[in-house]
Amino acid sequence: MKIGYSTKIVADSILSRPVRRAVSALERDIRNTCLRSGGGFLDIVLKKEECIPKEEYIQKECFVIKALEHNKLGIYASDDLGLIYGIYHISKTFLSVGEFWFWNEQVFKKKRGYQVPDDYTYESKPYKVRFRGWFINDEVLLSEWKPVVDGSVKEDYPWEMAFEALLRCGGNMTIPGTDFNAARFRDLADEYGLYITHHHAEPLGAEMFSRVYPKLEASFDKYPDLFIGLWEKAIAKQKKYHVIWNLGFRGQGDRPFWADDPSYDTKAKRGQLISKLIRKQYEMVRSHDAGAVCCTNLYGEIMELYQGGYIDLPDDVIRIWADNGYGKMVSRRQNNHNPRVMALPGSGDTGAHGIYYHASFYDLQAAAMMTMLPNSPEFVEDELCEVLKRGGDDFWIINCSNVKPHTYYLDLIAAFWRDGISWDQNDKKYTISNHLSAYVDRYYDSALNKMVEKAYSLWPYYSVKYGPNEDDHAGEQYANHCARILADSFIRQYHIIENDVDGHHKIAPSLELQWACDRHSLKDQVYYFKEKYEDAVEGYKEYLGFCMSVEDKLKAAGDKKAAIVFDDNLICQVQYLYYSYLGALHICSSIEAVLEGTGDERFIKAFYEAGLSSKVFKKGYDTMRSHEHGIWKGFYANDCESDIRQSYYVAQSLMSYLRVLGDGPHFYKWQRKYQQDAGGDKVLLILRLKSHITDDKMWELIDDQASSLF
Repeated sequence: MKIGYSTKIVADSILSRPVRRAVSALERDIRNTCLRSGGGFLDIVLKKEECIPKEEYIQKECFVIKALEHNKLGIYASDDLGLIYGIYHISKTFLSVGEFWFWNEQVFKKKRGYQVPDDYTYESKPYKVRFRGWFINDEVLLSEWKPVVDGSVKEDYPWEMAFEALLRCGGNMTIPGTDFNAARFRDLADEYGLYITHHHAEPLGAEMFSRVYPKLEASFDKYPDLFIGLWEKAIAKQKKYHVIWNLGFRGQGDRPFWADDPSYDTKAKRGQLISKLIRKQYEMVRSHDAGAVCCTNLYGEIMELYQGGYIDLPDDVIRIWADNGYGKMVSRRQNNHNPRVMALPGSGDTGAHGIYYHASFYDLQAAAMMTMLPNSPEFVEDELCEVLKRGGDDFWIINCSNVKPHTYYLDLIAAFWRDGISWDQNDKKYTISNHLSAYVDRYYDSALNKMVEKAYSLWPYYSVKYGPNEDDHAGEQYANHCARILADSFIRQYHIIENDVDGHHKIAPSLELQWACDRHSLKDQVYYFKEKYEDAVEGYKEYLGFCMSVEDKLKAAGDKKAAIVFDDNLICQVQYLYYSYLGALHICSSIEAVLEGTGDERFIKAFYEAGLSSKVFKKGYDTMRSHEHGIWKGFYANDCESDIRQSYYVAQSLMSYLRVLGDGPHFYKWQRKYQQDAGGDKVLLILRLKSHITDDKMWELIDDQASSLF
């Protein structure tokens, strides 16, 4: 039997919309992988609950695939998700369409047909984790990307492809976006057959009090009926969906409510109110649906209250524990506060437990959102295994942000929610190296896959170590945010500069950077970061060189499509990191030149280094955008959280400020010094000979003589 272009997908019963979407996806996969040809190919028959003999009952979300008589292949399931998973199993197993075929730009080589054994039988097993899915959070790229599909803009397409990939990974649940997007894409998520749940800052998926009542103080004590009214409205709106109700009470946004209500000045008071309101929400949900599944996030400040015994929850509410954004199951760092309280249930903490885990994170400090998690797959494996050992198998919500940069780790995490701690593949233990090998083979059709695999395996080796803990590895935000903070602190405080005992200029340290380095002066902080950035630049330069050599070898071997995929999926991220850290290094060198130097010449050196920084950050931005082609045009346009383009703007501002310090107020000294026929710097004339030039032009004049100047 073979699957071919004329293969039909038929059903013994009326199909739901989620199953029809999966059928359409398989039909598209067949068109993408099969050559147009005649008949004689098998048909795929979908058989749901009423068509299955009682003695062959199939568990929910499971499926059985059997070769049938008359050139047919049957998919048996007792529910929609079982059929959907069975459909995608056929696509992956026989057509080799990967879970992330779209996001990884998988290249298909069409064949006439794909062989299916005449006696083929496959029976799926229940997934290890009950509820499992993605939080499409900080989705700044997806929100602004306007992909052109079949000749017209299709704004929902990023979410469609995300939900399809999630189902292909065996997911069944989603928070379909942040804030407005979460409500906007609920219908679409439901059309894909996914459970809906909610952001930890948006209990019950309700509208924010301050948004609905902007003129009122967001106090439950003052306006209990208004809060309850918003919760009732949210429940009524979502009754048509399959919902896992998130209970809780935080502030207006991702912050504790007591930040705006100082009367809650003790842990006992805070925990008492949270416990009371969770009970109230629980009763409200259960009054609409006696069997409703409820959960609550033990995130940030809430987790610390729970660990201290200040929060009381109904027994059957799923407790969701959160990692710190870097993959470690401890409380997250908030500003300079980093208690690292273990975020896992204790041995006596019975009941249902789950996790909120970050494949992507945003903290304005050291996280990775535009690039992969900086910690190793082995590290992730250890953490997830510990979660499962402690009973955290009821609920996994994974922060996937914009999907594309994080496909490798999302694929790895999905392997754990499908199969658990240990499993066999072809009668051998499925290890991290086996997973990587399978991942590379799926998306790179090349005889040089081992070299591609090596390039991926080096990813965590080059990540920047910024602290003493095993998870203290940095992403691109450590370069961009910290460098911008250093530049900002320098500009803000230069007018109150003091001289230290050695006669050097001293500026107070940035309080925002205490989490990374608690130093006595900005200069000492600059020294600290400069050392980190120098190591990062050296490492990423080496890593990028290796990756580029792999790309060259792929091209030389005739694997040009594989080379493009490799460039777009891995090299793109290494380049983002390299240019970010190099630009940050020049920021440090610029500030150092002023604080360490003497006389007016120090401003010229600092100006020049700031210009180098701006050019590097701009190069990084342009390089990132160069990876947009075809449907991906505009994908990176709204890089606004790590934002390498903003780093370029800040470096330009630093240039202008330094020129004010060194060349102001009349702005002719440097021009006379470096521009031919501008008057020279030896003989001073009252009149100028050339019109003022821009900072960039001034930098180019200095650059022409840089080798002899610096």
